[in-house]
Amino acid sequence: MKEEIIEIPEIKIKKIQIAVVGDTPLIMHAWSHKAKQEMLDKQMKKATKAKEAKDPEMDYYLSMYWLNDGIDKDTPKEVYKELIESGKARFGFPSRAFKACAVDAAYQQKLIKAKTTARGAFHIDDEFVEIFGTPTIREDTVTVGMGTADLRYRGEFKEWRAVLDIKFNAATISPAQIVNMVNMGGFANGVGEWRPQKDGNCGRFHVATDKD
Repeated sequence: MKEEIIEIPEIKIKKIQIAVVGDTPLIMHAWSHKAKQEMLDKQMKKATKAKEAKDPEMDYYLSMYWLNDGIDKDTPKEVYKELIESGKARFGFPSRAFKACAVDAAYQQKLIKAKTTARGAFHIDDEFVEIFGTPTIREDTVTVGMGTADLRYRGEFKEWRAVLDIKFNAATISPAQIVNMVNMGGFANGVGEWRPQKDGNCGRFHVATDKD
């Protein structure tokens, strides 16, 4: 049997860093361990437990994506408070949100014919993009269930910045195209709660310029 030699074309993988600056507040929306457990218990038809008293401060801390080592479901709120007040707290936001807002905007503006093409052309490898800024607690009235009103306490970054570490296939997309997609996504869609894509005005951003 004759051997067949298969040549694998080299994928032209390159890297680019894109700094973005927030134009409107970024509102966090991480699911707390308690909220996920309550959802799982409901799906598993477990007996409903009595609701615990609302703790606005703890809800605020748990609404954020913490990048500090040692943070888990049992971390007391005194630790969260100390990290923030000492300036040692590190926060992130899902990288998929930044990619999705860029791809969606490019598709909306007909810069690409199919979302799948852009999704495969570039990637943000890390699960979270680090957010630089200082959070404050935010209170919102929301409607849940059958029109019932409730209060939500979440972390809000009034001023924020981030750096996107992107890998891309230089054979299918250029750095300029990626920058334009990210910039357009920040204006049209944004990230986080109450973003333009969800009829809000928060989470908008732009690609940093020399002036920034």
